[in-house]
Amino acid sequence: MESVLAVEPDDYLRELAGAKAGLAAVPVTVVPGTAENIPAADGEADAVVVSLVLCSVADQADALAEIRRVLRPGGTLAFYEHVRSDKRFLAAVEDLLTPAWRHMAGGCHPNRNTLHAIGAAGFQVLHSERFGFSAGPLSPSIAHILGRAVSPGEPR
Repeated sequence: MESVLAVEPDDYLRELAGAKAGLAAVPVTVVPGTAENIPAADGEADAVVVSLVLCSVADQADALAEIRRVLRPGGTLAFYEHVRSDKRFLAAVEDLLTPAWRHMAGGCHPNRNTLHAIGAAGFQVLHSERFGFSAGPLSPSIAHILGRAVSPGEPR
């Protein structure tokens, strides 16, 4: 890895990331931007990492199309995301709570089928792991996925 371009829409979080960027083993540039408008040229990135991004964007298809644009053919998309529960009752609760949750949690939609969206955007999912994660002893376990996919096309 030669360098990292970190894109953060929130001013406060971008400032925190910028302060930590100098501690990284490779040069890290932290810039304003969004997943739907990544400040990089077509095919410029070897890899894109999203962590709790696709649960928060307004439109997953738009964000994934933008990620495909900046990734070289055969480039890697690594992801860690909230996803819809596979338990019917919890999924119904997520659906009920999502409108209010979005406003309290930076646009997060805990009820999305993100793995399906990644595949529908044309990525080939190589690995995914689904698991529950609880932020603390009194908070419920929320479904997450962790995985890797590749951008369509032959690597350059």
